[in-house]
Amino acid sequence: MAGQHLPVTRLEGVSREQFMQHLYPQRKPLVLEGIDLGPCTSKWTVDYLSQVGGKKEVKIHVAAVAQMDFIMLMTTCMLQKELYLLTSWSRGQLKRSIKNSLFQSHYHEQHIKDISSYGHQRALVERVMDNLLIQVTGKKRVVLFSPRDAQYLYLKGTKSEVLNIDNPDLAKYPLFSKARRYECSLEAGDVLFIPALWFHNVISEEFGVGVNIFWKHLPSECYDKTDTYGNKDPTAASRAAQILDRALKTLAELPEEYRDFYARRMVLHIQDKAYSKNSE
Repeated sequence: MAGQHLPVTRLEGVSREQFMQHLYPQRKPLVLEGIDLGPCTSKWTVDYLSQVGGKKEVKIHVAAVAQMDFIMLMTTCMLQKELYLLTSWSRGQLKRSIKNSLFQSHYHEQHIKDISSYGHQRALVERVMDNLLIQVTGKKRVVLFSPRDAQYLYLKGTKSEVLNIDNPDLAKYPLFSKARRYECSLEAGDVLFIPALWFHNVISEEFGVGVNIFWKHLPSECYDKTDTYGNKDPTAASRAAQILDRALKTLAELPEEYRDFYARRMVLHIQDKAYSKNSE
């Protein structure tokens, strides 16, 4: 198991002013209860989704373990894009409800991307945009890790190599035990705020439908214009990574002893100059 276990704070009856002025700036995960999501919480049943989707074939991607099982629909035969189009009225009302409840002038990208069966589990990932995970129907368990614990998560791109976070192989991933784990359960009507860069793992406890609303916390010019889901690094971070790659290639011209020494000096320089002085 990971080290410290912490519950995600749950609050009910949060106003727009409270969220934007006091809670949102804290950059911590938060479960919001009691927000009016419109008729979708009762309307989006399996029967309804099957009716609007029809008997369309879907592509199923199955792996041998639940952690890599990306089945989007088990009990209804429809394409996700068909659901996105055919439930437009309910989606519009849901979006308006969220905007009226929590936001003023922010622009949101809304995606139905979380139709899942029991046991479905997404990899431990991070996004560069802020995210509201709205549990419309069904139940989920969500585990989150702070971006400040990234050095313990064995990252490969935006994903962790640790697939089974409940029973990790600590012989292979010993540092994972140092990561602080935040956890919450979501039921129909709950809304989870996931700040940008927070790693999250979502486990479905029954068939359900969720909606993610992504929005840009930084000025628009900081993001890759082709990035819809918040998967790509901010442009400045991408440029910095390219510069670092070039620096490492330059160091490769030196003998191994010198290369090792100056690479370590570079790491120390980054730690001294780039890391936040407020790091926990």
